[in-house]
Amino acid sequence: MRKLFVLILTLFLTCTFAVQAEPLTGGVKETGNASRVLDAKTDAPIEGAIISIPQIGYKTKTDENGAFALNASINGETIMSVRKSGYRPFSITIDKNIASRPMILGIQKSDMMDVVIDEDMIHLGDDTFSKGSANCNEFKLKAVGPTYVKRFKMTANTLNYNNYLVIGSIIGVDTKMAHNMKQNDIESYSSPPEVFFNGKKIAEIKLNGDDQKIKLPKSLIRPDDINEIAIQTGINLFNKVRLDYDDIELMNLSVQTE
Repeated sequence: MRKLFVLILTLFLTCTFAVQAEPLTGGVKETGNASRVLDAKTDAPIEGAIISIPQIGYKTKTDENGAFALNASINGETIMSVRKSGYRPFSITIDKNIASRPMILGIQKSDMMDVVIDEDMIHLGDDTFSKGSANCNEFKLKAVGPTYVKRFKMTANTLNYNNYLVIGSIIGVDTKMAHNMKQNDIESYSSPPEVFFNGKKIAEIKLNGDDQKIKLPKSLIRPDDINEIAIQTGINLFNKVRLDYDDIELMNLSVQTE
């Protein structure tokens, strides 16, 4: 069971809660029918958590009850991020239906050995994609190229634990598996994005989704030294005319220990 949970409270869909309160500054509502951000362990409300949807430039924050209202126009699937100092980066892929209902978002306190690699949205590819590509209608950022590389330090203590690269959310993956799971509408498909750690391939990403964890081999970790993560997007396997990179977007990269 994932520790960072998302529960859509279906009881809020009943007529009992049909009347909505007027939004306050920043779109935060003070009544109990708003969405809320809670501590995943204690269920305590988290005030001042920043809620953002980077692809449409939307941002708001939670009130003293951990409540917020998502006063944003959502069409296709897009990534929503929750940030709060002292907590692990959190994101979730939402669509119009999810955005229209109150949500309870549980976020986890960060561990002293956690490493936040990048909290920003990253667009990999070549800015050329089919209309049927997974989530492409929500792509707004320019691609930084086919490969993302980031260096960071890991302490020697991390060798005493299992360490995972965590990708908060990823959209746009057009693999055969993603097509079979009906995550896109195109007939062609691409090779999966590849993940490298200190120069060695450690994983392939075959599906879109949230909270994807990839174990970092202890034998590859450089304790008390600089380590490197690289993510390379896939290639369209049906385009024989030119090298066509799969356009993907991902957010909230971190290394977490367990």
